[in-house]
Amino acid sequence: MTHLTRRAFGALLGAGAATLAAPGLLRAQTSGRLVIIGGGFGGASAARFARIHYPDVDVTLVEPQTSFVTCPYGNLILGGKRQLGDISHSYDGLRARGAEVIHDRATEIDAEGHRVALAGGQVLDYDKLIVSPGIGLRWNAIEGYDEAASEVFPHAWWGGDGSQITLLRAQLEALPEGGIVGLAIPDNPFRCPPGPYERISMIAHHLKQANPTAKILAFDAKEGFSKQGLFQDAWEELYGDMIEWVPGNADGRIVRVDVENKLFISEFGEEHRVDVGNVIPPQYAASIVRDAGLANDTGWVPVDSRSFEAAAARDIHVIGDANIAPPMPKSGYVANSTAKTAVTAALADMTGRPAWDDPVYFNTCYSHAGDNYAFSVAAVFRATDDGFANTPDSGGVSPRGPLSELARTRRLEARYADAWYDSITADMFS
Repeated sequence: MTHLTRRAFGALLGAGAATLAAPGLLRAQTSGRLVIIGGGFGGASAARFARIHYPDVDVTLVEPQTSFVTCPYGNLILGGKRQLGDISHSYDGLRARGAEVIHDRATEIDAEGHRVALAGGQVLDYDKLIVSPGIGLRWNAIEGYDEAASEVFPHAWWGGDGSQITLLRAQLEALPEGGIVGLAIPDNPFRCPPGPYERISMIAHHLKQANPTAKILAFDAKEGFSKQGLFQDAWEELYGDMIEWVPGNADGRIVRVDVENKLFISEFGEEHRVDVGNVIPPQYAASIVRDAGLANDTGWVPVDSRSFEAAAARDIHVIGDANIAPPMPKSGYVANSTAKTAVTAALADMTGRPAWDDPVYFNTCYSHAGDNYAFSVAAVFRATDDGFANTPDSGGVSPRGPLSELARTRRLEARYADAWYDSITADMFS
């Protein structure tokens, strides 16, 4: 990421001033300016919600990609159940609603001056800033796993231009008969807690049809995971002994990779040769918020539970995967849900409309494990003075039991999952 000194930032502001509306004129025409960094589940949801409910506010969305490739349903590409175009979404709907969408990369936030610098040279003034930048990958947290290594052992853990998920799919298709697929799964916290295990399921779904003697070795830094019983029931029912999950207490923590020799090396020095490797490295908030001093020493951003305003800066609200909000997971649904609270809180004093005193946040997470086989977890959360808390007696997890008894339930949940995906992406982009 480009880093600007304050002097350079000022020079850039002067150079780009001709392209910007004069602040006085802007405020005469609108109630103020909301700038949003990041066009994913949080940022796109915030932009659309703001345009619908605060039409007098000028809304600008900054996003480098010209279309958004979702991480949810990306695993289904690996299973051969979706194509890249099925999970790619245009920003035309947001433009049609009156949002300005700038396809550029935000390089620096000047919290004191209320400005954002873009890689292309433009500088944006804001009254309120919502930042939904997603995650950064901790390159070399696993020795040998840097950005170059991801071209051999893809992470496929953010959408980007779709190249990573496409690469992993191509590698699975080229897997030798009876070959080994290895996954390295990080410790908490990370984006989408059930995601690696849905990925295991979808890879197994593909291999069962195309390469049934292949093996999946899933090395996990943790000793348990989200929806574990449901996933392991599905693996046993659908894939037999194809999948071996190795927990952290059984030497499942991968600490080094050798991409040249296609090796995973575990904490106690055990070497595991793989034909295809998927490394999901440890994560932290994207660099734009870390460089701005909004993150703490964990690498994630502390926020106010009722507004998502960053603890380190006024008028900057951080939503999505980048913030600290346990027990809420880092999920697309949470990003979408909390985006609306953040917009309402950010624009309250700008528009004279009230913020929500007791906001409620929602999460539902569906996971596909095979054809017509899915399950879910749902929860409701509330803000507290100390952070966030589960709402008692809300939500729940799909029932466990043999497929012979729950086939209809699994089939219906697969349909519900598809409907959820269509609904939430419409709520973001239509």
